This record gives sequence, C-alpha cells and structure tokens, in this order.
Amino acid sequence: MSKYVLNKFLYTVDRDPALVERYREDPVELVDWWRQSLAPQILNCHEIEASTWIDLTSQEYHALVHHDYRALFALGAHPFLTLTLFIALFERDYDEPLGFQLAYAAGLEEWKGLPYPDIST
Repeated sequence: MSKYVLNKFLYTVDRDPALVERYREDPVELVDWWRQSLAPQILNCHEIEASTWIDLTSQEYHALVHHDYRALFALGAHPFLTLTLFIALFERDYDEPLGFQLAYAAGLEEWKGLPYPDIST
C-alpha cells in the first residue's frame, strides 16, 4: 500500500485552493494530473528511478476519484488530512454549522470504539 503517496496527495491538494476546486469539479482529471505531473516532482523521482512505490494503488485511486472518505480511512489515509480536505470540498454544501463534519463522523460510525487504523507512513 502506498500510504505515503496517498497522504502526500491529500496534503498537497488541501493546501492549494485551486487544486481543491479542481478536485471537487473533476476528481478523475485532478488525480490523473497529480499522478503524472506533480507527484514525481513532490516525491523527487527521476524518470530513470521510476518505481511503483510512487503511485497510488487501484483501491486508493478509486477512493480518491469517488471522494470516498470511508474507503480512504479504511486504507489508512491519515484521518486529519482526509477530514481537512473533505471539509474544504463539501462543507459549503451543508446549511447547518458543522454539517459536513457531522456527516463525516456518521460515515465513520462503524469504527467507533475501535483503534484508529495504522496511519504511519
């Protein structure tokens, strides 16, 4: 599993409002662009050193392009990185205060009382 790459995606996109909007509007385009253009620069990989460790697994890719925070959580994405990015993506769609945060918590209800997944990278 490429948790490091997954978490780098979440961190990088969350810190750039333009990338957040691109991810909201067309997640497939943004994830594909990030994998091909930005990830090699961020991860300091040269073409000659290309390796599968600098890419997302198919499960991670699927979860990202479908904005599936439950799957990202189960795959070991850092919960703080996931929450902050998804707040930026979806909080505006809720009328009540903390609307998305409450929906996020409800979506992760099945893990209530269990230890968090391993979030080491």
